[in-house]
Amino acid sequence: MALNIKVGPIGALDMLKFKNQVKKRNQIIDSTTPAPLPEEYGTNARARALHPKAQTLLVKEVRQHQPDVKSYLLGREDGEPTAYFRAGQYLSVRLSIGGSEITRPYSISSAPQLALQGNYWITVKRTSPGFASDYILENWQEGTAVNVSGPEGEFYYEPLRDAKTVIGLAGGSGITPFLSMAYAIRDAAEDFNLTVLYGSRTKEDILFADEFAAIEKECPKVHLVNVLSDEEKEGMEHGFLTASLIQKYAGEEPFSVFACGPSAMYHFLDTELPKLNLEQKYIRRELLGAEKQPWTLPGYPTDKKDQIFQLTVKYVGNEKVIEASANEPVLVAIERAGIAAPSHCRSGECGYCHSRLVSGEVYIPEVSDGRRAADKEYGYIHPCASYPISDLVIELPGVY
Repeated sequence: MALNIKVGPIGALDMLKFKNQVKKRNQIIDSTTPAPLPEEYGTNARARALHPKAQTLLVKEVRQHQPDVKSYLLGREDGEPTAYFRAGQYLSVRLSIGGSEITRPYSISSAPQLALQGNYWITVKRTSPGFASDYILENWQEGTAVNVSGPEGEFYYEPLRDAKTVIGLAGGSGITPFLSMAYAIRDAAEDFNLTVLYGSRTKEDILFADEFAAIEKECPKVHLVNVLSDEEKEGMEHGFLTASLIQKYAGEEPFSVFACGPSAMYHFLDTELPKLNLEQKYIRRELLGAEKQPWTLPGYPTDKKDQIFQLTVKYVGNEKVIEASANEPVLVAIERAGIAAPSHCRSGECGYCHSRLVSGEVYIPEVSDGRRAADKEYGYIHPCASYPISDLVIELPGVY
């Protein structure tokens, strides 16, 4: 059945106008001189400034705290701002030492606002064995050029996730991210209550006591409690960072726990934190780094301990066969061979080093297996947290 549609004069004009729209639009385009595209989009420039792949900085000042602890002021030579950061984040420092290309993460200990002046402070404490820390403490001086990443890491306060009160648990140089948080609270860049329980052996081992004292005078939201294990001092707690001590300073209000320190402190907290009955989202730990004694962890095939395997590394069109020990991460073997592999956190979390495992087997500790489900399905590993337990062939990312 044919449709009988009646179109009035106005409707006919509308249809004619619609029919000629494309023709008129093309006439307008052809008669207009197009504006030139900008050489730089503001959004892209801002993204690069906030998330640079690398920053070349100079050591501007060196402060000696203890015989084996120094702080370094790293800054841009032109005085322009360095990449801004959240208090608690770290920089990954790239080093060339005796033919090895390595990276090490160091927490930023300064206020985020200092980045607007083009500077960061980081603190380096000698570790044993201390390949990177030895080199830095013995070689960095004013004027030394340093290559670092942009700010990295998830160890910062997030109001949508964390309680308004944070109990910080620190040990040794693990106090540094909390110092940055304290500055940020003082400067109103962050808004939460921070009480830091700082574990040290003796009073002489305490870092940044004067800095925290000055912040506490200016800002009632920040409080530092020193906890000494090997001696008793007036005004300081004695013992360890136990659940009862945490509860004593947390009070009755909801609280989050942030922890940063050596592996021994983390292993102790594994037995203490469950006693607090906190939801998992209220417990935050800074990255521990690679386990130095993987054979002590659950699931490690102890018959592989001390064995040396052949590791074939494919990278940017090259291929190199090297040796790798079952006692240390694959990344360490790669770096020792002088291959500049990508890495940031060195703890299995950030995924920057994720590489394809072409063949072979690795041991990955459950506590540091930060791979995504897709990585596991398609055969990718994080070399920084994977230990060889057979001969391996791996392929590094093509661009880094």
